[in-house]
Amino acid sequence: MKSTRKQQMGASFFSVMIILIVAGFLFSIAFKLYPSYLDFNTIDSVLTQVSTDRDELKKSVTSIKLDLSKKFRINQVKLPHKDALVIRKDKGVIYFTLDYEIRVPMFYNVDAMVKFEKQYEAIAP
Repeated sequence: MKSTRKQQMGASFFSVMIILIVAGFLFSIAFKLYPSYLDFNTIDSVLTQVSTDRDELKKSVTSIKLDLSKKFRINQVKLPHKDALVIRKDKGVIYFTLDYEIRVPMFYNVDAMVKFEKQYEAIAP
C-alpha cells in the first residue's frame, strides 16, 4: 500500500497577517488624506460654478470674494490661509488662482504634504 501525502493548500496564518497589516496601513493613509481631497473637490466645484455664473461675474472682485467666503462657510470648507485663493481682474478677464498646500499628520513624526494648484478664467460681462 502506498501512502499518499496530502498537500496543504491556502495561505498560512502569517501570510494572512502580513496582508492584513499592509491593508490596514494603506487604509489608514487613505482615511487621513481623504478629507483634504474632499475639501479641494468642494472648493473646485464652488469656483467652477462662480466662474461660469454671469450674474456673479458682473460684481466687483471684493463682492466676489465675500460671496465665495459665504459659499465656503455654507459648505463647511476653510482655505488654509488667506492667500490660497487670489482673484484678479485684468482687461475684462477675471482670474481665480487657487494655490495651497496642506500638511497632514500621518504617524508619530511623519507628515504628508498635499498640494493643490488650479487656475480658473472667466470673461467678465
